[in-house]
Amino acid sequence: MNKKISLIGVPMDLGQMRRGVDMGPSVIRYAGVVERLENLGYEVEDRGDLRIGRPQRYDVKDKDNLKDLDVVVEANQKLADEVVDAVSGGAFPLILGGDHSIAIGSLAGVAKDRKNLGVIWYDAHGDLNTGETSPSGNIHGMPLSASIGLGHDQLTGIGGFSPKVKPENVVIIGARSLDEGERKLIKDKGIRVYTMHEIDRLGMSKVMEEAAAHVTNGTDGVHLSLDLDALDPHDAPGVGTPVMGGPTYRETHLAMEILAEKNIITSAEFVEVNPILDVKNQTAEAAVALIGSLFGEKLL
Repeated sequence: MNKKISLIGVPMDLGQMRRGVDMGPSVIRYAGVVERLENLGYEVEDRGDLRIGRPQRYDVKDKDNLKDLDVVVEANQKLADEVVDAVSGGAFPLILGGDHSIAIGSLAGVAKDRKNLGVIWYDAHGDLNTGETSPSGNIHGMPLSASIGLGHDQLTGIGGFSPKVKPENVVIIGARSLDEGERKLIKDKGIRVYTMHEIDRLGMSKVMEEAAAHVTNGTDGVHLSLDLDALDPHDAPGVGTPVMGGPTYRETHLAMEILAEKNIITSAEFVEVNPILDVKNQTAEAAVALIGSLFGEKLL
């Protein structure tokens, strides 16, 4: 793992309806992410938080069923530029959200100089909607579809190129809430998905072994996008769209430990921590512990 880390906060809450997730980067920092990484021997450059614009009114849909499109696009373009700058300086970009719409900018930045990026999408949801298929118009349900080149031109075109990743290089882990349009897209594009059914039957160890093999087959880097709502709400209550029956805190630690052992992750983001919905900062502390495991923290 790259020993130089650029930490980028993205206080975005415009990709979804429940306010508060914009405080995610702050509470993750408060939970000690910088100290955790420095204790593991990493050089951490905290770039602070991006400045996110604010619409006059929240959750306003445009004609294409997309809420707050312009400000979401603006924020993601800023993030893409920030990530490109971090990568050009030889650093591992570690992005803290914010809602999951920020993954559009993350992937635009990290894919800029990679010809064949692999992606592990650790999430209760597929995030494969477009304006045509989304029941809500919330862009935090669209970052993966936009990154594979589907959806509104302003979303797919962030960073000046599209697609950022090929569907065959994506693995979704922990899915248990998929909309009808997402299910169809997964089948049409042949996207590899490990639902909770597969995790229960195979075990997390087997799932991660298979997922790691899949995303490293012919790729030149792997991005991890981890939504804290992937975890069961018992272990991560502070998220906006909780779904019962997810991986446990311990199973998710194992997933991160396996990725650390394989040393395949070249960029990462941790998103959707909402302190307003949390209990004693439990979800932010879980995020920091998982980041520690991803970067090689061990008990012995």
